[in-house]
Amino acid sequence: MEFENMIKLIQTVSASELDSFCYEENGIRIKCGKKSGKTVMVHDSAENSAYCDGMNAGGDVQSKDCTDIASPLVGVFYEAPAEGEDPFVQVGDRVKKGQVLGIIEAMKLMNEIESDADGIVREIRVHNTDTVEYGQILFVIEKETIGEAAS
Repeated sequence: MEFENMIKLIQTVSASELDSFCYEENGIRIKCGKKSGKTVMVHDSAENSAYCDGMNAGGDVQSKDCTDIASPLVGVFYEAPAEGEDPFVQVGDRVKKGQVLGIIEAMKLMNEIESDADGIVREIRVHNTDTVEYGQILFVIEKETIGEAAS
């Protein structure tokens, strides 16, 4: 999908009464959803991250159920609610669906980036105060099932 068409799609979903929308083409899936008036974008693919497609001890490919959290807009990424405070999350942290992972400042507005699944933060691909692009992968979350969370 062309970048311009992707922007139009997100704007259309944002302006509609839809709660979420999923589009898949050539093995790439784009999910747009609204929560409390916020638009979030999640990018899933067969090659999410080095962690999710790692090798196990036997040398076999070990595929884990991971999801990438992508930036829904261009702006400046902040890892903490304020300068000098602890980051929202770190690699290895267990997160809940809807939990704030970071903030993107765009046009003097602070936009919370939330997890779309329960799981464990496996990668943080940006640093504090990095300028991020639309669609840039910010976090990789390994999804957890209820049984795994209890162990």
